[in-house]
Amino acid sequence: MRYTITGRNIEVTPGLKAAVEDKIGKLERYFTPDTEVIVTLSVQRERQKIEVTIPMKGNIIRAEETSNDMYVSIDLVEEIIERQIKKYKKKLIDKKQSALSFSEAFVQEEYDADDEIQIVKTKKFAVKPMDPEEACVQMELLGHNFYVFLNSETDQVNVVYKRKGNTYGLIEPEF
Repeated sequence: MRYTITGRNIEVTPGLKAAVEDKIGKLERYFTPDTEVIVTLSVQRERQKIEVTIPMKGNIIRAEETSNDMYVSIDLVEEIIERQIKKYKKKLIDKKQSALSFSEAFVQEEYDADDEIQIVKTKKFAVKPMDPEEACVQMELLGHNFYVFLNSETDQVNVVYKRKGNTYGLIEPEF
């Protein structure tokens, strides 16, 4: 695997680089040798954060972890990625273009499918025209983490969502 390791507010020391390559390197058995791994290490106050992104054709595998120690964060993020890969193996490989990114041994390996995704409820609702700020208020009133609405400014279906730190995000689809 090819690594791109960058640091924000932290110097990427040889020890940190070796720890990342060693831990994330345990995932090499799942991927082809030319798979790119993008790692960003950052420090904010006392929080040591690692973000790992593995772009593949048609999908992105991404995980982040924060702790008081960067080496602990590195250990935790590797476990998250491995769990994601195993959990979504069937879905990822069903899309044939994604299968090209995985090693043949991983594709042939069998895992329990007890975490298979099941849609158990479907909701239908009228989409009301409103501006994004009003949608945020509606989302808060309902106590949800996201809210789908018709943007009165663009006449497009948008989604507002709650982010960490009590901030909001807006998703505007492009067609």
